[in-house]
Amino acid sequence: MAGAWGWVSLSPMKTARTSRFVLAAALAALLAAQLAGCAGTPAPQDKPKLVVFLVVDGLPQRQVLGYRDQLAPDGFARFLDRGAWFADAHYKHAFTVTAAGHATMLSGAYPHRSGIIGNEWRDPATGNAVYNTGDTSATYIGHKTNALDGTSPRNLKVETVGDVLRRADSRSKVIAISGKDRGAILPAGKMGTAYMYMGATGQFASTTFYMPQHPAWVNDFNAKKLADRHFKTEWKPMLPEAAYARSVADSQPWYGASGGKLPMMMGVAADDAPGPAYYSALLRSPFADMLSLEFARAAIAGEQLGRDDSPDVLSISLSGHDYVNHRWSAESRLSHDHFLHLDRMLEAFFRDLDATVGKDNYIAVLTADHGFMPAPEYNQARGVDAGRIVFAQSLVRINAGMVQRFGEGKWVIGSSSASLLIDKRLVAQKQQDLDAVAEEARRLLLLEPGFETAYTRRELLSGSRAGSKFFEASRRAWHPDVSGEVQFTLKPGWMFGSSSGSVATHGSPHPYDTQVPILVYGPKWVKAGRVDSAVEVVDIAPTLAGLLHVAPPATAEGKPLPLPR
Repeated sequence: MAGAWGWVSLSPMKTARTSRFVLAAALAALLAAQLAGCAGTPAPQDKPKLVVFLVVDGLPQRQVLGYRDQLAPDGFARFLDRGAWFADAHYKHAFTVTAAGHATMLSGAYPHRSGIIGNEWRDPATGNAVYNTGDTSATYIGHKTNALDGTSPRNLKVETVGDVLRRADSRSKVIAISGKDRGAILPAGKMGTAYMYMGATGQFASTTFYMPQHPAWVNDFNAKKLADRHFKTEWKPMLPEAAYARSVADSQPWYGASGGKLPMMMGVAADDAPGPAYYSALLRSPFADMLSLEFARAAIAGEQLGRDDSPDVLSISLSGHDYVNHRWSAESRLSHDHFLHLDRMLEAFFRDLDATVGKDNYIAVLTADHGFMPAPEYNQARGVDAGRIVFAQSLVRINAGMVQRFGEGKWVIGSSSASLLIDKRLVAQKQQDLDAVAEEARRLLLLEPGFETAYTRRELLSGSRAGSKFFEASRRAWHPDVSGEVQFTLKPGWMFGSSSGSVATHGSPHPYDTQVPILVYGPKWVKAGRVDSAVEVVDIAPTLAGLLHVAPPATAEGKPLPLPR
């Protein structure tokens, strides 16, 4: 099926609106024909009433398979035993971070098209900070909105499957929920509705971009103050101690002064009542994800999702795993146990979906926005080259070298989503050639410990380094209007920052960051089986579009997944 798909990708900036829709309709017809030709594919009218799109933030594929024997019968195992799963699924862009991943999944477009190059970046013209979902024209409903808070998809330059679906049928609903603003807003696209967990209150809120006030079901949910029930309760291990022998024990030296050990109490012992510190800390536990799934249940009931012949999309991004892995690493016992808690939560959620929506009425897809590197200290203890980069120190040395070549001035302003920002006003003032300045900055950067590759704007635009290591991945991560002058990658095992900020992180083109699960369940549409063919996360969007019988997003780059047949 996948091999027969002749893919056409369009740029809405270069293609007339009318032509785009004509071609989109043709693509939809072609995709429907492709699907109809696959053994076991349902008739075109037999499409799911609800797509449940699940994201586990920061879940590497190695964890899904590494703890498979400890799974409950109907959580992740529902996908692995009775669904379709892809053993070799990767992102193919170099800077693998939360916003870039969430923008890619349902658009099928990498950052070089979506414009979401990172969680935050700096305007290359002004140097001002930009947040991926920042929009000062919109505010949170019923909650304080701070500078750089995420409130709308204004910076997203592409459409999503949900946008196409709603344009085809305005009765369809697209609801996105997450512990993070970017985890909800980017999958919701331009025409969906996003709700996010508020760390100050433990409630969920949308923004004025989507509506002037919340519907009654949201107010009813928030009035229950469900987050408060976890106050002074403990996060306890799911299994006996012996079950965690394959993960790193608690209280490792590199965890820092705050440590990390189960059981762990939620809320500071001295506090008399829940407050912002407690609500924010829930994100580093199983409990915020539990709240997200409870809010998803309320959304299904409140919005009557999956109840008619107009298909709906419910995107749920579970953010806790990312917070846990940053704080203690994916190899930790805490991450191991958090994964098992997620497994049991999914089992309960699927049971409720079967009862409320109907087991033959929905299709579920699960993936992750990125994987996770092992902590440098973990690698070092095993004799693997790894380390931490203090970029401020690297920047001093790079600029010292630039002064020797071009004269006084701070030529490199800083970094912006894995790229170097060069002071173009200084370049003009000194009457230097920007390409020569960028080339020298690249040369000096690669003399620094921990950096692996770097490519200049000229090379990225021209493709002159095609075939070089991580060049294509760097090119997909770089956007000419948003990124800096030199796009770089780090060596395996290396990361920015000290362990006091993050024990481990992500953001590289290495397999530990790019390989994520793609799991699909819906027996009415998808047969069970393991698929070993190499696939990409951008393939999810055209696959879902086909199942919903709409055109793929116009800027999507993927092809339909080779589902078992």
